[in-house]
Amino acid sequence: MNKALIVYLVSLAAFLGPFTQTIYTPILPEVTKDFGTSPFLVNLTISIFTLFLALMQVVYGPLTDTKGRRNIILFGIFIYTLASLGCFFSQSIYILLLFRAMQAIGIAAGSVVAATVIGDLFEGKARGKAMGTFQMMVSLGPVAGPIAGGFIGGNFNFHAVFLVLVLAGLIIFIFNFIFLKETKPKTGETERFQLRDFFIILKNRAGSAIVLLGFIQYYALYNFLVFLPNILSERYRLIAEQKGMVFLSMSVCIVIGSFLGGRIQGRFQNRNIMISTAYLNVVSILLFIFVANISIPLLIGSIMLFGLFLGTSLPVQTTLLTQIFQTNRSTAIGVYNFSRYIGMACGPIVGSWLHEIGGYNAIYGFVDMLFLSCSLILTKQFVQTNQTKIEG
Repeated sequence: MNKALIVYLVSLAAFLGPFTQTIYTPILPEVTKDFGTSPFLVNLTISIFTLFLALMQVVYGPLTDTKGRRNIILFGIFIYTLASLGCFFSQSIYILLLFRAMQAIGIAAGSVVAATVIGDLFEGKARGKAMGTFQMMVSLGPVAGPIAGGFIGGNFNFHAVFLVLVLAGLIIFIFNFIFLKETKPKTGETERFQLRDFFIILKNRAGSAIVLLGFIQYYALYNFLVFLPNILSERYRLIAEQKGMVFLSMSVCIVIGSFLGGRIQGRFQNRNIMISTAYLNVVSILLFIFVANISIPLLIGSIMLFGLFLGTSLPVQTTLLTQIFQTNRSTAIGVYNFSRYIGMACGPIVGSWLHEIGGYNAIYGFVDMLFLSCSLILTKQFVQTNQTKIEG
């Protein structure tokens, strides 16, 4: 088995989740017009995808631990590909909503299985490097999605977007079917999943700290994704293309950080990398609060720092989870991913309420307080955790 090839194949399956989530966001008005429906229902096609993507994490986690990796990821990609075909042929917004939910139900397997397979195949420094590649691919999803969707929608129509997803799903399915072998360790009897397995993850000091950090990170990230465009429009009068370039700078830094996070594991203790980047994120958000009104270059610099430190932390978190939870890796990754998606959903909701109370400073001040509190909890939890159990 070519391990390097497997890393990219399973990472591509994980990449499809965020890529599919955002691919047609640039052409939402065209979707609204084509279906003759309301913006609310069209926006719901994004929300329903995110909802099922989150919920299925805690379903696929235990399934992958008990049933194996290969069959679960192939099943998920197969359902995703069929659902994408259903989206392509949809002539009603309600049918599109149904198939968008099915898309998420299928491709949610990707991120769970990918991290688990990497945990199965690699140890030590090699595992950290592979996790860096995995997180880099996942981070590319929300960046590449709108770019690809804008190009396809601009040259064809929005239905063509889903045809591209069908082809992508089919290709990734075929390659995983041919090259991916079962990586689940053979340990004799297969234990049945029990609800208490979730609580085992959360009762572990290091596990609960990583799950909390994932929630806070994506809560913060989606506050930037949702509210930063308004700041750029209201304070700097930027047009859509210019705002896209601002976001691209942050996204590129997340990708670079993910690459670096995979490479520096082994040189430094993973817990120290995670704690340090958490505090550095606190500093970067505080810097953003102070410079957002001063100039565009300073604003861009602050969000690039946020993206860099966020990206560096991501592969460390999944590496630690796969080390800590040897027998139930997938369940741990599922709980972690679920927490991140819930943070993603909560960010805009709580942020909108805070904006009504105190404007943008209230939004990002609260984000920074959450990040600082999380950083302090991380420090306390990892100090109290036996290092040998974490680093293996």
